[in-house]
Amino acid sequence: MAHKDQIDQDALAAEWGLALDSDAAATLAAAPTVEPEAGTAAEQAGGQWAAMVDDNSKFMQSSKGGTERVLSQDEIDTLLGFSPADVSLNDNSGIRAIIDSAMVSYERLPMLEIVFDRLVRLMTTSLRNFTSDNVEVSLDRITSVRFGDYLNSIPLPAILSVFKAEEWDNFGLMTVNSSLIYSIIDVLLGGRRGQTAIRIEGRPYTTIETNLVKRMVEVVLADAELAFKPLSPVKFNIDRLETNPRFAAISRPANAAILVRLRIDMEDRGGEIELLLPYATIEPIRGVLLQMFMGEKFGRDPIWEGHLATEIGQAEIAVDAVLYEAKLPLRRMMKLGVGDTLILEMKPDAMVAVRCGNVTLSEGRMGRVGDRVAVRVAKPLRRPQTTFAMFEKADESNIGLEAQ
Repeated sequence: MAHKDQIDQDALAAEWGLALDSDAAATLAAAPTVEPEAGTAAEQAGGQWAAMVDDNSKFMQSSKGGTERVLSQDEIDTLLGFSPADVSLNDNSGIRAIIDSAMVSYERLPMLEIVFDRLVRLMTTSLRNFTSDNVEVSLDRITSVRFGDYLNSIPLPAILSVFKAEEWDNFGLMTVNSSLIYSIIDVLLGGRRGQTAIRIEGRPYTTIETNLVKRMVEVVLADAELAFKPLSPVKFNIDRLETNPRFAAISRPANAAILVRLRIDMEDRGGEIELLLPYATIEPIRGVLLQMFMGEKFGRDPIWEGHLATEIGQAEIAVDAVLYEAKLPLRRMMKLGVGDTLILEMKPDAMVAVRCGNVTLSEGRMGRVGDRVAVRVAKPLRRPQTTFAMFEKADESNIGLEAQ
């Protein structure tokens, strides 16, 4: 019995094998004819499968209506506006520009360029006196950045000086790159010209090097005080020196700030200084920075003032001649009837008040000119006690309170 079952299973397996062989033959007959090449049977079968896969992919692409091109990484970065080298310090485009569109641009504060141009001229003179060398200072660029992006883009090693603006009650950041650090040290310690400074990577700055850089930072901050003095007197004091950007955090990473990059060249040596001021720091003098030129007075237009004075002089107002005023209790007013007499407690030669609304302009005497009742003005017009100079003084005091 067992032998008979084994024979039936063998016959069933043989039938299945014949069916599979017939299906494979039909598939090969339907497939495109491929010239036989030298190689093993496995290689030929692999080539057939590759041809079938290519045909299938072409069919799927044609069914979608056309081919789809895959974007490269550079094209994706261009579309998004991201740059691997410098994320936030360059002009952004694409989606990055949309994200940063809410950030305040420094072009909206015209006086900043004037202040920093003045700073460049002052630094050129002061650094020449400081180093006893031919120093040229140039303004590289002024950009608006986010504080966190700037900290991540600082090339190390560098020295970061955190300073406080006393009158503005906030902080700023000054970054001195390694090239300028070694150049200043070389110049101050009598290094020869034409020789590149020897840099030892991975070594922290010594106390002597840090103190020399601190002296240079004090010179730059003193010039910055003079540059801002015509707009708002301010005192910049060094708070601390750091070499790790994470320890120099003075604002939230997403907060906007103004970055000023200054290039300092000493013939064959030099480097860069970056001055970063968060918008919260310069907010107390924002009204002054909005001026288009130095000394601009907001709301002061001589032509408009003359036109306004002419129109006011031609304006017509209604005045009232008040003979007498008295305060009566309400119960007495309620008892008044037809024929009752109110006695005016005034003399015949009493003065009549001339009023405009609730303001008393002058006083005069009652009389008659022809058939009309007239009032002769006996006192000059009452001038206001508040002058235009008092308005200006009050405005300046308000600006001072806002700055504090």
